Amino acid sequence: MKLSLKLSFPQLAILVLLPYLLVGCGTSYKAPVTYTIGGMVTNLAAASGGVVLQDNGGNNLSVTANGSFTFTTGVAPGGAYAVTVFTQPSNPVQTCSVANGSGTANANVTNVAVNCGHNEWAWMSGSSDATKNGATYGTLGVAAATNVPGFRNFGAVSWTDTSGNLWLFGGNELTPQTLTNSGDLNDLWKYNIASGQWTWVSGSNLINQNGNYGILNTPAATNVPGARDSAVSWIDASGNLWLFGGRGNDSTGAIGYLNDLWEYSVSTNEWTWKGGSNLANDIGNFGTQGTAAATNLPSARAFSTVQIISGEVWLFGGFGNDSETPKVQDNLNDLWEYTLSTGVWTWVSGSKLVDEVGVYGTKGTVGPLNIPGARYSAASWADASGNFWLFGGSNLEANGTTVDYFNDLWEFSTVSKEWTWMNGLSGLNQKGTYGTQGTAASGNTPGARGDLFSWTDLSGNLWLFGGFGNDSTLTQGELNDLWEYSVSTNEWTWKNGSNMRDQNSIFGTLGQLAPGNIPESREGGASWVDASGNLWLFAGSGADAFNDLWMYFP
Repeated sequence: MKLSLKLSFPQLAILVLLPYLLVGCGTSYKAPVTYTIGGMVTNLAAASGGVVLQDNGGNNLSVTANGSFTFTTGVAPGGAYAVTVFTQPSNPVQTCSVANGSGTANANVTNVAVNCGHNEWAWMSGSSDATKNGATYGTLGVAAATNVPGFRNFGAVSWTDTSGNLWLFGGNELTPQTLTNSGDLNDLWKYNIASGQWTWVSGSNLINQNGNYGILNTPAATNVPGARDSAVSWIDASGNLWLFGGRGNDSTGAIGYLNDLWEYSVSTNEWTWKGGSNLANDIGNFGTQGTAAATNLPSARAFSTVQIISGEVWLFGGFGNDSETPKVQDNLNDLWEYTLSTGVWTWVSGSKLVDEVGVYGTKGTVGPLNIPGARYSAASWADASGNFWLFGGSNLEANGTTVDYFNDLWEFSTVSKEWTWMNGLSGLNQKGTYGTQGTAASGNTPGARGDLFSWTDLSGNLWLFGGFGNDSTLTQGELNDLWEYSVSTNEWTWKNGSNMRDQNSIFGTLGQLAPGNIPESREGGASWVDASGNLWLFAGSGADAFNDLWMYFP
């Protein structure tokens, strides 16, 4: 017997719509369930490219910055997940590892941890062979993988522009192998971090070139500062590069201490002579302490230290001329403020005479009479609160041959215009107290030194590397220790490098971060901080003569 079921059109419509009607009557319709897979990436140094992660051998995810990540494809309840690194970072090369990367998904997974390492150095450019340290200039204005600046013994200056490029100017060049002075340079270079290429931008590829000043305050393609070492530099809010002083060639070819002020426009590739004398060994004009005046001018000097804070430039000390006639050349401790908006200098504190001793007061207590002693080749920083910091430096004794070194740390309030001795000792030639590497402690302090590298990181902490001074045994030599100072806790941390002098480089593989890599002990090179907070250093003087460029990933 056959059963025949005939449905009318209204009955058929009800059957089709029944699941949706049941939802409306309190019966839930459940879509298929999947769980997301994600976690955190930390210590990724790459500025571009990043790290490519993969889940279950096929779901690729590119991560270009530190922070959380989630794969686009989920996993069914009870399904397996397996997160791996598909492509390691390449700019620079890092080795990222995965923790908590596999398991069974019974809920959204958020604890996959991808760690790309930290506290590591990478050799990024230049030669690892001390006998092959000469420059390859290439074509002016054209970047190339083969371009590289030559070795600089000391006194090159540096800037980081608003696009994150690293700039290098001048310095003192040595003859390879014999390490005898050849002369000073006035070449200007740019290093592009993304491409890893140098460009010779301006100046000469020969040593000891005279300055071509042109007309004051008038930019011109033919203008260029004379060859020099140990000048100071800063970058303004418009991205222009500034250069002051140093020791080198004036407009006539005479060699001496300088107090000329220059501005370089990145956009037009032109220098402008902004102030100061075009002749060496000028005594300047201190004017009245605390009073700005158009006629004020710091005396000619080199080995000073400088910071730009809220549009104001702060210049301290160095080695050069006092304000007297006849002039005397020696250690200085004067502090100057230069206002970019007006182009006017103000002598703020310290003496206009040479070889003044410091007034320390009580450690940690601000005082109107406090002042660091005269010195050159110190390090300086600007903190997040707009204070100027000063560490260490050298002091040439009256006999002209003996050099003493400081390890005192000072803070200058740009608001109250007063100094505070914050850390270190008031005596000369102190040894370093290293403590445990990686551990901050109130008793830690770097040894006395000069000609060191310095940086301020993105968190406002102060960093220093190397220089010439005392290690943990009170033995003097070139150093390669790396230190971090916390402004908030007033404590130093020995982060990396050796507590002994005169250490060799461990280059590793070009462009690759690794725990064992370390630059050679050195003094007097150039340093930068990039937009990602990585620390960079170039060249300097050590047992060997390199033109190596290094990056440190904190």
